[in-house]
Amino acid sequence: MTETKTRILVWDTPTRVFHWMFALCFAGAYATSESERLIGVHTTLGYTMAGLVMFRLIWGLIGPRYARFTSFLRGPETIAHYVNALWSGKSEHPVGHNPLGAISITLMLLSSPIIVYTGWVYFHGGSHIIKEVHESAAGLMLAIISVHVAGVLLACVVQGENLIASMIHGYKTGSPTAAIRWTWWPIAALVLGSVLGFWWLQWQSPPSAAPTRQDGKSQRHHGEHERHGKLSKHSGYNGHDDGD
Repeated sequence: MTETKTRILVWDTPTRVFHWMFALCFAGAYATSESERLIGVHTTLGYTMAGLVMFRLIWGLIGPRYARFTSFLRGPETIAHYVNALWSGKSEHPVGHNPLGAISITLMLLSSPIIVYTGWVYFHGGSHIIKEVHESAAGLMLAIISVHVAGVLLACVVQGENLIASMIHGYKTGSPTAAIRWTWWPIAALVLGSVLGFWWLQWQSPPSAAPTRQDGKSQRHHGEHERHGKLSKHSGYNGHDDGD
């Protein structure tokens, strides 16, 4: 007998808040990465990403069913089987994250600490190599997110369900026995409040242009001013000799 499927709660509120806040922070940090004037926004969003990832790692261990890593992290054989079944149109659609989505999530969580750490080091005087690692990791993250979004859109078509909307309101179609019992909204409110509180503190004393860096724009500008200063002093000195 086929079990009746209905609208059930799948995504708890903390997971949904993390998802959209993480997307917002990365998009904002990436968009402001070349602006000296918005360096405060860039660094604040980067630090926020780090805090969100720390929360997600904890929530992946103690959160409700579909937020836990044990519910969606799978081995190579399971992933290969899912891909083959998906390609043949015979795949079963998991209530939570599917195996391909799990790969994207894992790569994003692993890439984030590299991006934030190298950004912090470079901001505080890191070398050109650090900058290259930072930018490469950010580029990799952008590629992962792009593939993830494409995969979600494909899954929406294949499954006939709006998965983007489900990550907003938390509901999907499934068996009543597969539903989670509660939204855990107080935890989400705590996370959101912490993020907004951190942003407020940063706004009170926003980071200015990056301190002296070995190859950053500020350092280059500083070097140019210094060279111009020496040139002017040198020219003035020669003019004084000519006058004598």
